[in-house]
Amino acid sequence: MEVILRSSVVCSSGRSPTNFSSEVLVSYNFPVKKSRIRVCCSLLGKEQKIVNGFSAQSRGRRNGYKKIIHSLWCLDKRFVLHFGGFVLKPDCVSGLRKFEKALRSEKFSNFFPSFSLRVIVGVMIVMTLSAAVTKSPSWALTEENLLFLEAWRTLDRAYIDKTFNGQSWFRYRENALRSEPMNTREETYAAIRKMVSTLDDPFTRFLEPQRFKSLRSGTRSSLTGVGISIGYPTAKDKSASGLVVISAAPGGPANRAGVLSGDLLLAINDKSTENMGIYDAAERLQGPEGSPVELIVRRGTETRHLSLIREEVSLNPVKSRICKAPGSGKDDPLIGYIKLSSFNQNASGAVRKAIETLRGNNVNAFILDLRDNSGGLFPEGVEIAKIWLDKGVIVYICDSRGVRDIYDTDGSNVAAASEPLVVLVNKGTASASEILAGALKDNKRAVVLGEPTYGKGKIQSVFELSDGSGLAVTVARYETPAHTDIDKVGVIPDHPLPISFPKDEDSFCGCLQDPASACYLNRVALFSR
Repeated sequence: MEVILRSSVVCSSGRSPTNFSSEVLVSYNFPVKKSRIRVCCSLLGKEQKIVNGFSAQSRGRRNGYKKIIHSLWCLDKRFVLHFGGFVLKPDCVSGLRKFEKALRSEKFSNFFPSFSLRVIVGVMIVMTLSAAVTKSPSWALTEENLLFLEAWRTLDRAYIDKTFNGQSWFRYRENALRSEPMNTREETYAAIRKMVSTLDDPFTRFLEPQRFKSLRSGTRSSLTGVGISIGYPTAKDKSASGLVVISAAPGGPANRAGVLSGDLLLAINDKSTENMGIYDAAERLQGPEGSPVELIVRRGTETRHLSLIREEVSLNPVKSRICKAPGSGKDDPLIGYIKLSSFNQNASGAVRKAIETLRGNNVNAFILDLRDNSGGLFPEGVEIAKIWLDKGVIVYICDSRGVRDIYDTDGSNVAAASEPLVVLVNKGTASASEILAGALKDNKRAVVLGEPTYGKGKIQSVFELSDGSGLAVTVARYETPAHTDIDKVGVIPDHPLPISFPKDEDSFCGCLQDPASACYLNRVALFSR
């Protein structure tokens, strides 16, 4: 037999962070094999009737079992929770004595040895008396505490790793509320940032209101900055420090200055990026239109100092054109080229419209260019996959226990399921782009050409808190339809592209038309597996 007294929710199934309770667990092992009684009772006065019994397998002992519960119920009325400890009410000691006598009566003598009864009552009296001696002031949750708890609850419900990086998440909450200063909003933000940092996840971040607003603006049609997407160095970048450029928006200030995907961003306005988060860096890169920003960028052994002027960068996600491949005169095959640069709110609709326009011009094959597309909205990636697939799995969503959800298609949203399709990728292809490329490759809908992609196999969701701040939380990882985990590895293409293969759509068409060009690919080689 054992008695356990503690402050945590055991009996109740609820997990409200503002509802503390304490329990006494009374457990007794009967001699009969596999027979066990376990009684659980809350000592919080306002939760007097939270009592659970487990595995009362011996019918001959049921009456005694019920009386144990009844005694614990009565005892429950004599305790109140006071700042994490128990405060003894005046009639509590006599109640404990009555409880002891009840347990020592003849009806229960077969249940509990006398020594165990003394242990039960002795431990309970010592604990309650020691708590009563301490004159703790009453504790009420402040507005700042409630904001911290809101952030804690968001992570508790959404974060992918339910071990929370190997720590007791409930204990962290209680310790933080007791020890972390939360008298001002800045102190509360600091406490939330500290809590998030214990997860050791670079993609899970707390966002102050301005940064949260900045992050959300990245899914819209334009923003003011230098036009680059950034990320953390991956295993492929070896010992690189700082941040890596995933992509540079075509025609943007960084692109015009020669910044390419894979370049390392070492500093922004003389502030090193070595220990800088991507959201902090994104905020520093953005600013008023016409304002200057200084960057230090390294490519290989070459380091460059760039002075750029921020401007409004259009995020129109789709550009398209028709490329004519060599053939027999007027019957030359026509290839529809679609450049998808981001997965914002307009992406799937723009791709569908481009397909309709190109098909109206009698194209009989498509090329989908995802190079330097750093991703964006996960649902848009799924919707664009449905445009090209008539059936099949698009992506598996997984957590620490395995597959949690499956996104697939039945063909109801398909727009181009039969024409030959090529997908172009590079190391700037990331996140939602990799979901799309992996789905089209594994379903054998497209030939993938280029180089291994960035390798971001985690999915984040953004949650807004009540004061306008927010949390970007890693909620899942994903696997391609072939159950390939691409995190830090990327989607491996079917074939490489020629090194000299251009990224702009005008030069691209030239590589399909001129057999003498160094980047030439004939139509048969282009669409061949």
